Amino acid sequence: MSDSRPTLLILDGHSMAFRAFFALPVENFTTSTGQHTNAVYGFVSMLVNLIRDEQPSHVAVAFDLAGGTFRTEQYSDYKGGRAAIPPEFPGQIDLIKEVLDALNIAHLEKPDYEADDILATMATRATRQGMRTLVVSGDRDAIQLVDADVTLLYPRKGVSDLLRLTPDAVEEKYLVRPDRYPELAALVGESADNLPGVPGVGPKTAAKWLAAHDGLENLIRQADSVKGKAGQSFRDHLDDVKRNRRLNALVRDLDLDATVDDLEQRPWNREGTRTLFEALEFRGLWDRVQALEAADEEPVEATTIQVDGHTLVEGELEAWLQEHGRSRLGIDVTGTWTAGTGEATGVALGAEDGSALWFDPAELAATDDGSLAGWLADSDADKAMHSAKGPIEALAARGWEISGLTCDTELAAYLLLPDRRSYPLDELVGLHLDAELTAPSDESDQAMLDFDEDGSAGAAESMARAVAIARLATVMEAELKTHGELELLHRLEVPVQTSLVAMERAGIAIDVDVLDGLRSEFDTRVTDAQDRAWEVIGHEVNLGSPKQLQKVLFEELDMPKTRRTKSGYTTDADALSGLFEKTQHPFLAHLLEHRDAIRLRQTVDGLLKSVSDDGRIHTTYQQTVAATGRLSSTDPNLQNIPMRTDEGRRIREGFVVGKGYEALMSADYSQIEMRIMAHVSGDGSLIEAFRSGLDVHTVTASHVFGVDPAAVSVAQRSKIKAMNYGLAYGLSAFGLSQQLKVPVPEARALMDDYFDRFGKVRDYLTGVVAKARKDGFTSTLMGRRRYLPDLNSSNRQRREMAERAALNAPIQGSAADLIKAAMLATDAGLSAKGLSSRVLLQVHDELILELATGEEAAVREVVTEAMGHAMDLSVPLTVSIGVGRSWFAAAH
Repeated sequence: MSDSRPTLLILDGHSMAFRAFFALPVENFTTSTGQHTNAVYGFVSMLVNLIRDEQPSHVAVAFDLAGGTFRTEQYSDYKGGRAAIPPEFPGQIDLIKEVLDALNIAHLEKPDYEADDILATMATRATRQGMRTLVVSGDRDAIQLVDADVTLLYPRKGVSDLLRLTPDAVEEKYLVRPDRYPELAALVGESADNLPGVPGVGPKTAAKWLAAHDGLENLIRQADSVKGKAGQSFRDHLDDVKRNRRLNALVRDLDLDATVDDLEQRPWNREGTRTLFEALEFRGLWDRVQALEAADEEPVEATTIQVDGHTLVEGELEAWLQEHGRSRLGIDVTGTWTAGTGEATGVALGAEDGSALWFDPAELAATDDGSLAGWLADSDADKAMHSAKGPIEALAARGWEISGLTCDTELAAYLLLPDRRSYPLDELVGLHLDAELTAPSDESDQAMLDFDEDGSAGAAESMARAVAIARLATVMEAELKTHGELELLHRLEVPVQTSLVAMERAGIAIDVDVLDGLRSEFDTRVTDAQDRAWEVIGHEVNLGSPKQLQKVLFEELDMPKTRRTKSGYTTDADALSGLFEKTQHPFLAHLLEHRDAIRLRQTVDGLLKSVSDDGRIHTTYQQTVAATGRLSSTDPNLQNIPMRTDEGRRIREGFVVGKGYEALMSADYSQIEMRIMAHVSGDGSLIEAFRSGLDVHTVTASHVFGVDPAAVSVAQRSKIKAMNYGLAYGLSAFGLSQQLKVPVPEARALMDDYFDRFGKVRDYLTGVVAKARKDGFTSTLMGRRRYLPDLNSSNRQRREMAERAALNAPIQGSAADLIKAAMLATDAGLSAKGLSSRVLLQVHDELILELATGEEAAVREVVTEAMGHAMDLSVPLTVSIGVGRSWFAAAH
């Protein structure tokens, strides 16, 4: 029979957070602002799973407080053998508490006591109230709490595999009843708590003694009767056993601020949780938390998008468009698409009043085809779509080009909520229209809702989406207008989307022979570096195995220890680079070379796999990923091709001019973020440094060090260059000291000297954070907002994350807006002059164009004008232009 009693779920917060930290790779859980979140993610994921699976009526999390407890007062070495806390862990406990607050889950702590004592107290109280209790802890001391009403969930691996310890399970595993487990632990010791046991006495011997003497008290009283060497050892360490038992006894009657009734589950803060999860960049957890809410709620009748629609009757499209096409229509396209092409299997048109029409493009009659093509191409016909780039590609594959697209609801949502990771239409309908997409309500609708093999929605749902898009566009445009961002949507983001469609269609030509040659070269480098590394140590080792590397580095070569992880001392890239700087050991030099060569080989492999049948790579641009407004690319990521090494740059030799064109052109902004910094700060010295036409790092170094520009040393220039680039990202004295490999006081003095010379830069950096804290958001020069509610958070980690974002969002965001505006101006200039040359790629602050024969001079003029005047700044926008057969050649 199932247990219908109320259930208390109570967790040891620190214990499980540490488990989560070591279970998930820290490098895979770091936000864009640099906050480590692996412990937070693992802990919250575990908590969500437990609530889903166990369905507790009451939930709480207990935490340890910093400093000692009554146990450390009695025994100073208590828990003294534990390893140092990894530097990535501090702050994550506070973030876990933030999540718990958003979920309205109580968290408890008590000065001078441990979390285990809180668990014991609450479990005891819950039992008295007729409840069952689930205790979640990785501390074996909690085993003593197990009884008929209390079950311990103990982690076997990470935080996902929890062993269910009932009284029978405890006795089977440890050979004693749960209440006698602390007596057994007192005899054998507990290394995690630094409590040494009796030498020579293991769990089996201890269990046998406890059974024979009916408990530890009798065993101690009858110590003289215990025979053999083990008995003598027991007598020699009797004081240790008594101390261990005194310390491992959990306190069950703490005076706590909360009662068991206070731990009853309450409705959680939906908006606060979502905002926090977005700040922490937790993509999947939000859906899982929502699923918990859905499971707990009584079903309610939701407002749905009502549609008055039908499947197209042959020959009626023109009349339908004349009746409904004078107002805004939403377009929903069903099908598949990739960069540059696609296939539309269904199209729905929907008006705000609910009128809708659906058709299969493959079955469209010639007259309807002509009517549709004319309406789609009409720039005066107001159209709205959601995530339009792919559908536009699919429609274009059938010969239908779109003009007059005034709103993409995904782009509008991106401007309104830039820190979200995705913008599904159904969520936006719920958020902005307080409704749901309609479901079939009668047999005719059900018959229409036939799902294709790929899972695409049928006619009824597609029409509901089209109507929802039309309504959403109007509502979201009104919101954008109040924020001052409507022009950003209409004049920047939607037109940029059109440019990206053209760029994806065009792709860029690839010289496969060049990439094959580089792949072979990098493969040889991998093998050579491996052989040289083996030669240094005199034997073979798997250079990709952390365990084998740990043995070589820290046992055979006796190198300084790196940061300790669950699997040993870390061998990640940063750690090995730091180790090489300290030791200059040749094995490390070859190991780092091996890793670099593998990375280059993998990059080339990815590019070769992406070459299409036309001999070109068609990357997919993503417009709604970076909160600052920057574009990104995927499949493959062309913005991530290595540029810091000569070998990495050579990969660009494989990107070449295509057949029918003359050359590639690279047009790149110089030091654009620093120029924006000069403009927004209004610092006269920095502005003059750019207007001088000299190297800005040299000029600023001359100001800071008080020497003539010609006398600036390489070292001085490097220091100021690091400062110049780091300021907009919240560079601290510690961060600068790490970059320059100098003591923190020296770095701080350098920053002080810099700000003495460029005082308005300091004033701007201070002021932008203060203004954002007051307004709740930052703005770029073109009005793009980024909302930062955590600037006023009481949680230091979240507040500092938001402060870093407040510093870099206006600068980086303005740079992103600038390159987008430059791309649009370039497209417009090429079109106005009737040129056949075209933009192929946008990579950070660089545009790559393919030049038609004989057009280089005209294109150079267009690009110089477009990029040089894309934004009105108080400093010149310097554009470097190069031309060559390959991207590599053009960039020089």
